[in-house]
Amino acid sequence: MSHRNARLTVHGRRLLVERVRSGRPVAHVAAEMGISRPTAHKWIRRWRSEGEPGLADRSSRPRTTPHRTAATVEARVCRLRQDRKLGPARIGPILGLPASTTHRILSRHGLNRLAHLDRPTGQVIRRYERDRPGELIHVDVKKLGRIPDGGGHKVLGRQAGRATRNTMGFDYIHSAVDDHTRLAYSEIHPDEKAATCAGFLRRAAAFFATSGIDCIERVLTDNAWPYRKSFAWQQALADLGATGKLTRAYRPQTNGKVERFNRTLLDEWAYLRPYTHNTERTDALTDFLHTYNHHRCHTALGGHPPITRVNNPAGQYT
Repeated sequence: MSHRNARLTVHGRRLLVERVRSGRPVAHVAAEMGISRPTAHKWIRRWRSEGEPGLADRSSRPRTTPHRTAATVEARVCRLRQDRKLGPARIGPILGLPASTTHRILSRHGLNRLAHLDRPTGQVIRRYERDRPGELIHVDVKKLGRIPDGGGHKVLGRQAGRATRNTMGFDYIHSAVDDHTRLAYSEIHPDEKAATCAGFLRRAAAFFATSGIDCIERVLTDNAWPYRKSFAWQQALADLGATGKLTRAYRPQTNGKVERFNRTLLDEWAYLRPYTHNTERTDALTDFLHTYNHHRCHTALGGHPPITRVNNPAGQYT
């Protein structure tokens, strides 16, 4: 991509070359195209010496960087970051470096954000995205306390809410997220038993099919018993022609896309406002899912909603 203030794109440089090749003076062509004669001569020289590839943009990175921090010092910065989780303001004084230099070193090595590191080991988390819709579906269950009639502590206050919450029990929000599109589907159930999980998977597959994702190839879950041992779950996978895949033990980040969706689910639905009873919150889930899939901007998708990544989504041409 050309610099935003560049007068010539690659196409413009080709026009420059074609006009000069036709026999017109370089000075006249430069004046017509609003560039200086030295600039015009530069592109003509590059074209004559390199041909068509010479008209492409070049990196502005210098060939050598004599004042760059030594590799041994950079290694010490990275080691302090990974072993002790220190930030630039604390690493800098230890090694005698400015905090700004330390931050640039961390950024260069992909260590500038702790969220990019596996906390126990300090290793950079390998992020991935599948190439097509349906190639991998992430599934997880979020446990959420039910709301008593009249509201919980957010409506009644902590003292009054504490007296009613202990007897209400929990809702289990089952969610499925497509890895490539981030399209999401959720249901609320009273448990996370094998039959419930299997039924949810079938209905999630039906939802994805109506949204334009016809085939599910793999389903990624944690190591909960219904996903590992139950016949009902394995039968549901077989009926869909999908393969089950389990995360490594104690590595929830492997299923990070649905884990991140769970956080959004809490922030923008479950805890969005004080609900006066459990049914009110349950009823709000459908609107949240529609907004999330069709209207909410997703930073990982360049600010577009998940439905924009679906191939030929239902209703696109109606």
